[in-house]
Amino acid sequence: MSLTAYRTLGRSGLVVSPLALGAMTFGMARWGMGEADARAVFNAYVDLGGNFLDTADVYSGGLSEQMLGKFIAERGLRDQMVIATKSGFAAGNQLHSGGNGSRHIYTALEGSLRRLGTDHVDLYWIHVWDGVTPAEELLQTMASLVRAGKIRYWGLSNSPAWYVAQLVTLAKAHGLSAPIALQYFYSLANRDIEDEHVPLAVASGLGVVSWGPLASGLLTGKYDRATVEAAGSRAGGLPPDAAAADQQRSDDDKRLDGANPFGDTLFTEQNWAVLDVLRRVAAEAGQTPARMALAWVMGRRAVASTLMGVSRVAQVHDNVAALDLVIGPEHQMALDTVSGQNPRMLYTLFTPGVRQYSTFGGNRVAGQLD
Repeated sequence: MSLTAYRTLGRSGLVVSPLALGAMTFGMARWGMGEADARAVFNAYVDLGGNFLDTADVYSGGLSEQMLGKFIAERGLRDQMVIATKSGFAAGNQLHSGGNGSRHIYTALEGSLRRLGTDHVDLYWIHVWDGVTPAEELLQTMASLVRAGKIRYWGLSNSPAWYVAQLVTLAKAHGLSAPIALQYFYSLANRDIEDEHVPLAVASGLGVVSWGPLASGLLTGKYDRATVEAAGSRAGGLPPDAAAADQQRSDDDKRLDGANPFGDTLFTEQNWAVLDVLRRVAAEAGQTPARMALAWVMGRRAVASTLMGVSRVAQVHDNVAALDLVIGPEHQMALDTVSGQNPRMLYTLFTPGVRQYSTFGGNRVAGQLD
């Protein structure tokens, strides 16, 4: 398997690589890459046959889009690439500098097109639900952009399942361009979308693109519990007489002070247990934890593509190697079990095989959407 094992994104004709190149690290001074390193990562990805590029208007204040557009133009690859960008998070302090209202989306898209150096994007993501824009307004806005040729397809990220379902239903009822994909945090460290979003994706023909499959490095084995807890004890800052000692800290240790966009929210008891099992099964399989974690999420139901968040060329090759990894049944069971989440009370009523005795006399019935 390789990056050229293309697949369609959901129930659409948009053909993408199984691993997408996430460009959030492009131009990010604190934990990303400068232009030279970003270009090397881009070239490595496309040389391996990758065609799916993902960025956003707020990444590095627009610098990510600029870099990506420049790299594509340098190699004359516009017709070969699937360019995806996003809007929704505030790009400034003005009232309409963010959100999902028509006024902002039109302005944001024009800015993205200018920075990317193109007249259209292949996939336009609503980056986050703003909590106020009616589904009807958002649908009309996106459908009008499709009609105008500014975007070819669109999808949603970080939005409630009920809101996505509204959009899909309204689009079908009115014959308008519907979303084709969902982009959410999905990994061994967090399986929240399995409650509502994955079943919705299957039922509605939406392709899932997982972001954060390695949980900001947690699932690569980059962190260990003792180091993280020691770093946490320094959270209040070092006293003056410890400044010299701080200079002796390793680069990896210093990265704990802010390089992780999740902060310390992923450092939970369950995730330390996940990491322990991941390290064990990866060693038994002769693989790296990162490859094993990627292979796990790429094999999940409805996942069409997975974002690679890399900062070195070597990481591109390591991530792509995960495409050839087949997780054995025992290892699959171990990872599924340790990463499983106790269902919220209400969801026990919906879980196949758990409560079916109340509807089918205790018998397991396989539905067409299983």
